[in-house]
Amino acid sequence: MLVVTKLDRLARSVADLSSIVAELERKGASLRVLNAAIDTSTATGRAFLNMLGAFSEFENDIRRERQAPGIAEAKRKGVHMGRPAKIDAGAVAKLKAEGLGPTAVAKRLKISRPGVYRVLG
Repeated sequence: MLVVTKLDRLARSVADLSSIVAELERKGASLRVLNAAIDTSTATGRAFLNMLGAFSEFENDIRRERQAPGIAEAKRKGVHMGRPAKIDAGAVAKLKAEGLGPTAVAKRLKISRPGVYRVLG
């Protein structure tokens, strides 16, 4: 049995949820959602899971629709979305121009080598 506290921590869509439950059933396991008292080892639990999954997906869609105008307006104003960059692209470019290789740049700036490649890429 796979036990989760909340359904939204397991899947983002009804299709995703259905495929997870199908895979569990194929392996002879069931799903139990603690905060909703769902247990897919019973017919009632499976029906309730499908209804709850549909409502969760609907709620996510409504939230996205409400957020879309605000996000579009922020982008129009040039507001940066997401977390701030942790790597100083200027410092990477400067060290690379000085002839340092990606490994040396990464060590000097205390960042990962893949991060250096992403900036240079």
